[in-house]
Amino acid sequence: MTIKTILYIIITPIVIWALDSVNINKIFKKNRYYQARLFYLILTLSLSYLIVNFFYDFSLYTKIA
Repeated sequence: MTIKTILYIIITPIVIWALDSVNINKIFKKNRYYQARLFYLILTLSLSYLIVNFFYDFSLYTKIA
């Protein structure tokens, strides 16, 4: 496994845990449960991608210096 895969395995549950405290259903209209879940999924994947790439790039740049 690559380091990015390991980072995804570690970061994704942390992002899900952090987003669990936000009540996303209040942002959406009534009876829009599936759209709220889809938004939650997209937000989770996006944040995981950004955080993993940040840590990965940070580790690459610190090895060079």
